[in-house]
Amino acid sequence: MSQGGACAGAWLDEGLRIALHKDGCRLLEELFADPNLEIEGNECRPGEKCHANRIKGMETVLGAVRLERSYFYQPGAGKEEGQGRFPLDQALGLINGYSASMSKLMCRAGAMASGYEAASADLKAYAGLEVAGRQIQRMVNLKGEQIQNYAHQSPPVAPVKPVEVFYASVDGTGVPMMAKEVEDRPGKQEDGSSNTREVKLGCVFTQQGTDEAGLPLRDPDSTTYVSSFAQSKDFGPMIRAEAFRRGMALAKVVVLLGDGASWIWVIARTCFSFAVQIVDFFHACEHLTSLAEALFGKGTEQAKDYQYRWRAYLEVDQVGAVIVEAKEWLSQSAENKETLKAIGYFENNESRMLYGTFRDKGYFIGSGVVEAGCKTVIGQRVKESGMFWSVSGAEHVLGIRCAVMNGDFDGFWNTPGTLLTELSKAA
Repeated sequence: MSQGGACAGAWLDEGLRIALHKDGCRLLEELFADPNLEIEGNECRPGEKCHANRIKGMETVLGAVRLERSYFYQPGAGKEEGQGRFPLDQALGLINGYSASMSKLMCRAGAMASGYEAASADLKAYAGLEVAGRQIQRMVNLKGEQIQNYAHQSPPVAPVKPVEVFYASVDGTGVPMMAKEVEDRPGKQEDGSSNTREVKLGCVFTQQGTDEAGLPLRDPDSTTYVSSFAQSKDFGPMIRAEAFRRGMALAKVVVLLGDGASWIWVIARTCFSFAVQIVDFFHACEHLTSLAEALFGKGTEQAKDYQYRWRAYLEVDQVGAVIVEAKEWLSQSAENKETLKAIGYFENNESRMLYGTFRDKGYFIGSGVVEAGCKTVIGQRVKESGMFWSVSGAEHVLGIRCAVMNGDFDGFWNTPGTLLTELSKAA
């Protein structure tokens, strides 16, 4: 086909889509104007006044639809304000003049695109829908908390087959914030202030076995996420609830993976006391580097030699030997806080660094899943250049993003009992 022919074909498809959408909008207007259409509550209640034929525009996935509906008003007594209602709006599930299907697309695009203006462009390109970025942002902030709450309360997901090893992993990453959100908060900037706040991410996933080399295999599509700016004492129960929802109680073994941050092991103690606790191997190796450099000097051959020597110890459950040798070298030099802190990291996590044993059992020893999640779930949406967030704004968009990735998003919108749901069943 020639270039001109391809362009003509694209124009034909687009023109047909526009025409079909216009016909669809006309059919919807006729349907909702039908006097025989049964609408719950579409009659006067005692004391109400009815005002017929009130006009409203509804934005749908087909385009703008003109509604004529009745308005019922209950006058207030004394200084109390009166109350009004539009039964058709309620039956259709309208949200700020948008149909539920339109609101669903706005929320999904707002969470999954790189920004609200990008979401607006995506809706225009993929569905021919004209929605301003600021309207998408308003919709995300309006529905975000409800979607997040629905996802947290959704029914348990029964495992397809018994789970050999069930994993929970948690991490945190900084999100750039508006000035009012970090006022008087200490941070890592030169003046001691902060321009970020930590959002926590937890993930759970399952493992059924290992490959021929004995390396663990994560079950496909088994990973789900929970995110929150909550403190660890409140975040722990969130990730525990997600773990139980995903069938943790039926697993033969439960493993909790983390990078060694103290708050992670508080969650482990209070919410996963029965789990095998493992410090991410690669973070442990980074701390070996810090320990060797604190003792022997940054970039020295001796530091490099001991770094490799001690890594070999870790791989065969000999973290205790690392601690003994480090303390022996420390006794021959001047003590400093940096070295003591580096040794303390291994002392505090000794039982979580039995990497030889963990590998023999076929467990994951790295927290790469949750670290990748920090980039894909959080970083790709709320850490782009030039972004600054309120806590609630970031919380809402990340809550929707997790619901989409976890497969809970569609269920929120499939609420039974709305007029459109009943009409779709009848069709």
